Amino acid sequence: MQLILLSGGSGKRLWPLSNDARSKQFLPLLASPNGGMESMIQRVVRQIREAKLTDNITFATNTVQRDGIINQLGEDVKVVTEPERRDTFPAIALATSYLAKEQKCNDDEVIVIMPCDVYTESKYFATIAKMVEAVENNVADLVLMGIIPTYPSEKFGYVVPESVSSKDLATSSESVKSEKSVFNKECLRVARFTEKPNEEKAKELLKENAFWNGGVFAFRLGYMMNIVNQYIQAETFQETHKRYTEFPKISFDYEVAEKAESVAVVPFSGEWKDLGTWNTLCEELPSTHIGNVMMGDHNENTHAINELGIPVFCNGLKDVIVAASPDGIMVCDKQDSEKIKDYANKLITRPMYEERRWGTYRVLDNAEYEDGTRSLTKTIHLNAGKNISYQLHHHRSEVWTCVEGEGIFVLDGERKEVKRGDVMDIPVGHLHAIKATTDLTFIEVQIGNPLVEEDIERFEWKWIE
Repeated sequence: MQLILLSGGSGKRLWPLSNDARSKQFLPLLASPNGGMESMIQRVVRQIREAKLTDNITFATNTVQRDGIINQLGEDVKVVTEPERRDTFPAIALATSYLAKEQKCNDDEVIVIMPCDVYTESKYFATIAKMVEAVENNVADLVLMGIIPTYPSEKFGYVVPESVSSKDLATSSESVKSEKSVFNKECLRVARFTEKPNEEKAKELLKENAFWNGGVFAFRLGYMMNIVNQYIQAETFQETHKRYTEFPKISFDYEVAEKAESVAVVPFSGEWKDLGTWNTLCEELPSTHIGNVMMGDHNENTHAINELGIPVFCNGLKDVIVAASPDGIMVCDKQDSEKIKDYANKLITRPMYEERRWGTYRVLDNAEYEDGTRSLTKTIHLNAGKNISYQLHHHRSEVWTCVEGEGIFVLDGERKEVKRGDVMDIPVGHLHAIKATTDLTFIEVQIGNPLVEEDIERFEWKWIE
């Protein structure tokens, strides 16, 4: 089987820790088995491997999150990047095209789609294995996971199975009618889908034994490619990628699941959470405070996370979330924390922290002067063996000051070794690059106008060891 993990989202519900480039799945806030901290994507990938579900994992993501995935999971991870955000159907269509045309997977190969940010347990992955078996036994063209609801939620879509009094058992194939097959009891035909109902409608759906739609789907590769070919017929994956905008901007649920003639659902009952809100995230944090935080003696049900170098002191707070990052500071009653999404667009300027393939950067200062000139100061950490591409800027000069580690600096084709204390002056329009010999940290000061990430023209440079 092949597993496609969906990684998207704008990261507004967990501001200021998350942003467009650093969505919730990249936040290293969960306790890992080795005693350290891990992110949601690191946790999910670890769980997949521990369950021995598959080693064939492909991420479907957007350009701004690609580097974060590679930085956290390594260079070997397979990543399919959509040219622009167009919802889940085109993202899945592109990823399956990659498996078919680039990886040369067989049409009979079972493909599983799942979110990369789910907080769950081992039974979840055992349920996925049942879904795979159901597809292999031709129970249905499309098999999805149904989460057994714990309350009438308005936040999830619902999957309604066929009535028990009718043909409730998934027996669409003669091969699954034997007593040996577990699917005669555990895989149900789907009657219909209902999108995010109000509370009253949700209560009625629970009476029909409806499931929450967990966003996990299984199908054969050929099944999905037949749908892909209705929009784009291409010989290569590169051609499909170039014609990506020809896919409709629509969810997989609307475009595929609700139109499918043969659909089954495998129930899951167990721990399953979306840690996309402050309330749910706080429930799984390993401590009430993370980072440079001092908690006084008179706090109740209060959590504080600090990613800044300066200390944060909390005292006399009840049911409060305190979060501090380079993007901003939030102090909010837990009951009102979900409303942060309504204000995020007004608060977000530019990402102040990002993970890249080569390491990370953090914005220290962003200023504008009377004559219109701007300055942007960053601290950049380059992992050993990694490099920043050979590039030039048309609108800004840069000054780099090495504060830790060693590396090789290139300016207009001339190489030199650099170490702590060295200063590198890069005028406007001059080609430059740097490679870390050891873990390397330097301060970058940009001066010019405009100061935008798009002001980069890249060129080829071969690093000779």
